[in-house]
Amino acid sequence: MKRTILFVAMALVLLYAGDYLSVRYRIPNREPLGVVQIQRYYAVRQKDRKTEYYFLDPETRQCVHSLFPQLGFSPCWYVSRKTKQEIDM
Repeated sequence: MKRTILFVAMALVLLYAGDYLSVRYRIPNREPLGVVQIQRYYAVRQKDRKTEYYFLDPETRQCVHSLFPQLGFSPCWYVSRKTKQEIDM
């Protein structure tokens, strides 16, 4: 059991290190950073239980092309799944 846990932990460390090195030293023909456009809006509940939406200007969010968060940015695969952000009021 200890060997299995040690093997899984080492595999995760190697995966994270390889991911970091691929972002830091750039894989040829691939940009490490990308941009995703996010649509934010306010959802305001009215007294009659209806919701009114106020859309804000779209904003761009920088992300990194990797499996894990690197260099202070979230991965693009994660950010691109959350392109609409509702702000409840």
